[in-house]
Amino acid sequence: MPTLAHWITWVIDWAGTLVGLVAFVHAVMQRSDAFTAADRKSKPIWMAITGGATLALLLFQFFGAGMIFWIAAIVAVLVYMVDVRPKLIEVQRGGSPW
Repeated sequence: MPTLAHWITWVIDWAGTLVGLVAFVHAVMQRSDAFTAADRKSKPIWMAITGGATLALLLFQFFGAGMIFWIAAIVAVLVYMVDVRPKLIEVQRGGSPW
């Protein structure tokens, strides 16, 4: 019988993978010039970062021998989601609403 800790780590694993997939799909759907206009790395670089991170999130677990790779992958995905994605949205909308 799986314990509560098992279910919590399972949810964390799959939530991280879902966030990685959302970040990768978002990077794929953006215009290439938006990345340079937002003064960020190029689109292929961010596609490689988010795609590789999503793959690492699928292959490694939050709690296990590959935890260091899982943490590095989730950090890369969160950098995209928290820093790059809002800047891309701002650039494509034509500036800040403030």
